[in-house]
Amino acid sequence: MKISFIEPAILLNSFAMTLTIPLTAQYVYRRIWEESGNYTFASGSNVSECHQNKSDPIFAFREEVQKKTSLFNLQMEISGLIPGLVSTFMLLSSSDNHGRKLPMVLSSLGSLGTNLWLCVLSYFGFPLQFLIASTFIGALFGNYTTFWGACVAYIVDQCKDYKQKIIRIAILDLMLGVVSGLTGLSSGYFIRELGFVWSYFIIAVVLTVNLTYISFFLSDPIKESSSQIVTMSCSESLKDLFCGTYMLFKNGSGKRRSLLCLLIFTMVIYFFVVIGTSPIFTLYELAFPLCWNEVYIGYGTALGSVSFLSSFIGIWLFSYCLEDIYIVFIGILTTMVGMTLVAFTRTTLMMLLVRISFFFTMMPFSVLRSMLSKVVHSTEQGALFGCIAFLETFSGVAASSAYNGIYSATVAWYPGFIFLLSAGLLTLPAISLWVVKCIGWEEGSYTLFVPEEPSEHTSE
Repeated sequence: MKISFIEPAILLNSFAMTLTIPLTAQYVYRRIWEESGNYTFASGSNVSECHQNKSDPIFAFREEVQKKTSLFNLQMEISGLIPGLVSTFMLLSSSDNHGRKLPMVLSSLGSLGTNLWLCVLSYFGFPLQFLIASTFIGALFGNYTTFWGACVAYIVDQCKDYKQKIIRIAILDLMLGVVSGLTGLSSGYFIRELGFVWSYFIIAVVLTVNLTYISFFLSDPIKESSSQIVTMSCSESLKDLFCGTYMLFKNGSGKRRSLLCLLIFTMVIYFFVVIGTSPIFTLYELAFPLCWNEVYIGYGTALGSVSFLSSFIGIWLFSYCLEDIYIVFIGILTTMVGMTLVAFTRTTLMMLLVRISFFFTMMPFSVLRSMLSKVVHSTEQGALFGCIAFLETFSGVAASSAYNGIYSATVAWYPGFIFLLSAGLLTLPAISLWVVKCIGWEEGSYTLFVPEEPSEHTSE
C-alpha cells in the first residue's frame, strides 16, 4: 500500500542538496588553491586567520584564487543551463498528465549520478574540468528546481483550502531550512573528519534511499485520479506540452494575465537576487577581511538557515493580521536591508549579527507560490510550476553567472559592491508588487480570474 506523505522525500532531498552545495564550493576552492601555487591550504585550525598585509604575496594569491574559483563556478553554471531549462520545463509541464513522481525520480537520479561522480573525482583527483561535464549530464535529468517544483505541485494537488495550502508550502520551506541549518553547521566537520570522498558517498546513500521511497512507497494522485490513459505520439505530446503552457497565459481576463505575469516577475527577480548572492557569501567569507575557515562557514550557513524557521513563524503569525501581499513586502524590504549591511561588514561578529536581518528572507517564496496557485485552475498547476521552475532554473544560472562574473571583477577594489547591487535590484520586485496592489489584488477573489471549466471536461 502506497502513502501520500511527501515530507520524507523533501527531508532527504534537502539534506543532499544543502550538503552538496557547500562541499562542492569548498572542494573547488581548495583544488584551485592547491593547483595555483605552492602555499599549503590551512584547514586544521579552529580560528579564522587572515593575512592583512597587502604587500604579502599570499594576499595577492588569495585574491587570485577567489577570481579563478568564481570563474570556474560560472563555467559550471553555464554548462547546466540549456539541459536544465529543457528538462525542467518538459518534466514539470507534463506532470499534469503523467504524474508528479516522474520529475522527482529523474531529478533524484541526476543528483545521485552527480554525487557519485564527485566521489570518484575527489578520490582519484581527476581534473576539475570533468566536474563541468558531470554538471551538464546531471542537468539532463532535471535539477533541484525540478524536484521542488514537483513537490509544490504535489502539495497543491492535495490541499483544497487556501490557508492549508500556504501553511503546507511554508512547512516545505521550513523543512528545507531546518535541514540546511543542520548540514551547514556540520559541513565543516564533514570535511575535517571524513574528507570529501566519504562525505559525497554519504550523500549518494541518502539519495538512493530517497529514490527508493519515491519509486516504491509514494503514491501519485495525478495518475490515480486519471480515468483513462491516452497514448500520444512524441510530436503530439510536445504539442500538448507547449499548448498547456500557452493556454496558461491565454485563458482568463486581462486582469488575470496581468496578475500572473507580475507575480511571476516578482518571484523570479527576487529568486535571482537571493540565489545569486548565496555562493558569493561563501567566497566573501573566505576572503579578506573575514578569511573564515570551513567551521566558521558552517556556523554562518547554519545561522543563515534560521531564516527558514523565522520565515515560517512569520507567515503563520502575519497571516492572521496581514494580507499576503504585505507579508511579501516585509520579506523583500528586510532582505534589502540585510544586503546593504553585509556590504559594510568587516568583522566576524558583525557578519554573524547581520544574519538577523535575513530572518524573513524566505517568506516571499512561500507566499508568492500560494498567490500564484490562486490565480490558475487546479488542472493548470503543473504547467504553472513548470513555467516557474523553468524561469527559476534560467534565472538561477543567470544569477550565478552574473554574480560570479561581477564579483571576480570587483573583489580586488570592493568585495561588498555585489551586495549593494543586490539591494538595488530588490527595488524591482518591490515595485512590481506595488503594481499588483494597485491593479487590485484581493484576498479570496481568485475565482474571478480563473476560467470555469465544464464538469464533463473535469471527469475525462
